[in-house]
Amino acid sequence: MSDGGWVGVDLDGTLARYDGWKEGVIGEPITLMQARVREWLARGIEVRIMTARASGDGAEREISLIKRWCQEHLGQELEVTCCKDYQMVEIWDDRAVRVVKNTGLISDGKDVQDTLLEDSGDIGGIM
Repeated sequence: MSDGGWVGVDLDGTLARYDGWKEGVIGEPITLMQARVREWLARGIEVRIMTARASGDGAEREISLIKRWCQEHLGQELEVTCCKDYQMVEIWDDRAVRVVKNTGLISDGKDVQDTLLEDSGDIGGIM
C-alpha cells in the first residue's frame, strides 16, 4: 500500500478450508478469498497471513508450511504473523467481530449475545 499499511488475512476458515486441526495440513483455498488476495497483490497491496499457527511450539514449521502453501496457491510467499501492529489497516478473519471505534458497539447492529452464541451456543468454550 502506498501508505505503508498492510492487510491481515486469517488462514484457516478464511483463506483456506478448515475442518478441524490436522497437524501439518492446510486446506484447499477458498476461491473467493484466493481471488481477492491475488487482486490485492496485483494492485501492490501488502498482504500478510495472520494466524495462530505462527505462535507457540511448532511455529517455525507451520510458518514454512504456510509460505509454501502461499507460493502454490497465491503465486508468491507472504509474510506470516500472529501479531498486528499500527501499520495493519484491515483484518479478514472468520472469527472477528467488527466494533464501532471508541464505542464498543458492534458495527453490524447485532446484539452482542446474538454474536457470541450464533454458531455454537457458546464462545469457543470460554463460557
